[in-house]
Amino acid sequence: MDDQWRLLTEPGNREIWFGKATVIENEQIGRDLFRLRLVCPPIARGIVPGQFVMLRLPNHYDPLLGRAFALFDVFNDPEHGEAAGLEIVYSSIGKMTKLLARWSAGDYLEIWGPLGNGFPPPSSPTLLMVAGGIGYTPFMAVGREATGHGQYGSPPRQTQPVKRAQLLFGVRTAELLPDDLHRFKDVGVEVQTISDDGSTGHQGLATDLLLKELEKLDPHETAVYCCGPEALMKAVADICAVRRVPCYLSLETPMACGLGLCYSCVVRVRDDLESEEWDYHRACIEGPVFDARRLVFE
Repeated sequence: MDDQWRLLTEPGNREIWFGKATVIENEQIGRDLFRLRLVCPPIARGIVPGQFVMLRLPNHYDPLLGRAFALFDVFNDPEHGEAAGLEIVYSSIGKMTKLLARWSAGDYLEIWGPLGNGFPPPSSPTLLMVAGGIGYTPFMAVGREATGHGQYGSPPRQTQPVKRAQLLFGVRTAELLPDDLHRFKDVGVEVQTISDDGSTGHQGLATDLLLKELEKLDPHETAVYCCGPEALMKAVADICAVRRVPCYLSLETPMACGLGLCYSCVVRVRDDLESEEWDYHRACIEGPVFDARRLVFE
């Protein structure tokens, strides 16, 4: 292993690596939207859909802390076919991400991961992925794995391809859609878009698309994964609870360390499915993906 990578430890004895990841691409793919490609073999080999990494700008003290970024996808070394690095999609709207947008090929970032728990491999024939805004980013890897076009983890997770996978994607306006939605279609994921102003798809919310699809599907053969604004995730959780459709949510809780040390990312989680009692859990360790039935929203 290259000496630039250091193995960290974490509760649960999962392998977490820290090192310097070289940027090979930082391309704009939409309004304020960028796709970052980083070389980081040890992290790429172990990460699974729904997990995340922490990135920090080297030699910067404002911002001082790292920031969490969801896995978009893994890319392979073309010569050996092994996992070589990560794709991260981010929105350049804050201090850290506006600086990050200036990074170019050959620059490097401090990175640690893979972190958190990912989405479980889908066990239902139909998978609906509901996203709002930047919340679509985890679903490239989820979709590739679900349709049998990719494997993740070390050793690779064993999954049974679904019969149908859909991305139901809501945005404020069409200008906020990424340029590379075709990549979902290329791996067999159907894509439906909807917007607040009606400039893409119909006028409405992602939950409108979800309700329409669930009317046509058997709840016993359907699973829903969701990521996006909290209001969307709560609405999706409520819809699935009424229909008894399995639902998993990937929270976008702000994090400072990603290792469970700072307790800045706690969320309210029920002790079990039969109880109303809850306690605080760290989204970076027990999450960011949770069974929707266990989450307690404010």
